[in-house]
Amino acid sequence: NGSIDKDELAAVLKSMGQTPTDGELNDLIAAVDADKNGVISFDEFVEMMSHKMFPETDDDEDLRTAFDLFDVNKDGSISEEELFKVLNSLGETLTQEQVREVLRQATR
Repeated sequence: NGSIDKDELAAVLKSMGQTPTDGELNDLIAAVDADKNGVISFDEFVEMMSHKMFPETDDDEDLRTAFDLFDVNKDGSISEEELFKVLNSLGETLTQEQVREVLRQATR
């Protein structure tokens, strides 16, 4: 549906080796949920994954880990197909066109 709910956020963070509590997940969503709809949009996700949410990270380890989850073939870039497969495996049932739009927005 183009957004990330609390359960999907928990799955992503757990795959990055983090074990957030229910309260921490609520706090993360509240901190970036600009439109206050209870879920994280793509733009809000990008904001959350930026250094604003991980100020204690001097290197880009958290961002690299998130990137590596999507870079399935480890070629240093995330293809449309990789993004499609990973998002769908996380329960985001996006069409190929929606994935293309996500990539267009991410690269503008």
